[in-house]
Amino acid sequence: QVQLVESGGGLVQAGGSLRLSCVTSGITVRAKAIAWYRQAPGKQREFVATISTDSKTYYVDSVKGRFAISRDNAKNTVYLQMNSLKPEDTAVYYCNLPVGPSNWGQGTQVTVSS
Repeated sequence: QVQLVESGGGLVQAGGSLRLSCVTSGITVRAKAIAWYRQAPGKQREFVATISTDSKTYYVDSVKGRFAISRDNAKNTVYLQMNSLKPEDTAVYYCNLPVGPSNWGQGTQVTVSS
């Protein structure tokens, strides 16, 4: 069974930073691509970032240069470092497998105040 648990969200001011964590079980993160997604109020869930098995990273244009995805194989955890946060980054953030996604978890709320 694949399980992914998001944490690290919170309330920050515009320009601030947060680091989200995605702790996984039932998989080995070094052998799987992992992606972050977000869903803002009243909007569809969108792709944010992904890290491949060879550690190549991809980002949606709106977060390029501000967010960084990384992996800690020993901890079976994927992170999303979020810098220079903007109010439009406010959303519930989820991690999942971009290929053959598992059930969506509870996500973690990120709220950026202006």
